[in-house]
Amino acid sequence: MNRPEWTADPAAGTGAALLLRLFLPFGLGYFLSYLFRMVNAVIAPALLQDISMTPGQIGLVSGAYLLCFAAFQLPLGLLLDRYEPRRVLAVLLLVAAAGAGLFAQAQDVMQLLLGRGLIGLGVSACLMAAFKTYSHWFSVQRLPLINGLQLTAGGLGGLAATRPVELVVDLYDWRFLFWGLAVCCVLVSLLVFWLVPRHAVEPHGESLGQQLQGTWSIMTDPRFYTRAPASMLAQSAFAAIQGLWLGLWLRDVEGLSTAALSQQLLLVALGMSLGFLSLGWLAERLQHQGFTPGQICAGGMTVFLLLQLLIFSGPGLTPDWLWCALGFFGTSGTLMFAVLSQLFPRHKTGRVNTSLNLMIFLGAFLMQWGIGLIAGLWGEVEHLPIEAYQAAFGFCALLQLMGLLWFLRGRALMAR
Repeated sequence: MNRPEWTADPAAGTGAALLLRLFLPFGLGYFLSYLFRMVNAVIAPALLQDISMTPGQIGLVSGAYLLCFAAFQLPLGLLLDRYEPRRVLAVLLLVAAAGAGLFAQAQDVMQLLLGRGLIGLGVSACLMAAFKTYSHWFSVQRLPLINGLQLTAGGLGGLAATRPVELVVDLYDWRFLFWGLAVCCVLVSLLVFWLVPRHAVEPHGESLGQQLQGTWSIMTDPRFYTRAPASMLAQSAFAAIQGLWLGLWLRDVEGLSTAALSQQLLLVALGMSLGFLSLGWLAERLQHQGFTPGQICAGGMTVFLLLQLLIFSGPGLTPDWLWCALGFFGTSGTLMFAVLSQLFPRHKTGRVNTSLNLMIFLGAFLMQWGIGLIAGLWGEVEHLPIEAYQAAFGFCALLQLMGLLWFLRGRALMAR
């Protein structure tokens, strides 16, 4: 039986009213999630003035968000299957608020680490809870548009984590910013709980053990492990560089002020938002010209790798369009979700997507921390030389190249 375009429920509303009741709280939640993910790139100089850290420590603190986010994905799937997503997200956003409050008053690295980890845990459901709720209320035909709007809300959060954050920090300080974000998390939690319509949940999900077994079976499938590493490494590098180390490169190597570097980060975030909006559409159009999704994905990741080599080859005036291009092609690895979905049976695509997402976030944590460990061999984070960044970013580029070569080798073997 086909589901109606809008679920008929007078208590929930219909049409645009229902969309507003769902998108407003969920969109704001994902906006905050992405803002938290990217904010350290701008606040890092001010943060380091208050709390002394080594390069490895600042990478670990920033990456704690990614680690806790990733670690909670499998338990989160279990919770979303057994309880109303609105309740799960409302509670977790309060955890994010507590983490932001702890981060705001932190006096040492351990408090920063714990606060950042709680934030990652607290916002880990912002996208998945939204997707699951949308699938309940809206028809399959409406989901691509609505899911795209949800992703765009995250892109706007990435934009807000640049120049707007810099203005707040300049007028007040980074502690004031995080107290404000803690309040926002509480307010959005209330919006999620009170605005999102209730609906009955029939528990039919797998146990955590079954989820782990299913994830392992996906990861050991040649169709997965010959393709996924390339996407994981490209997306991990983009998250690690954009989320922290690009801001410090602009400060130390390019010699930019906080205001100027936030402007460059804004261009990267703008390119990222355009990539989220248009790469899927572009890939669909190119398929009509005879290109496969795998070729398009590999091509985009190759361009992203070349852009990194060009930008980080040495200090100089990087044109604005190049920063936008870095953000645009930095999203190329997300096309791998569509590639893998076409290779596996439909009943496995959910686990395929969560397996790849888990790899990406774990990889992003390790890469963000690893950049700090490598750069720290050259000195303190207060002012790192260009050689430190080039060594760390060069290692990331080498990993991405290996991922691309592994992908191309796998395609050749699978074609035999």
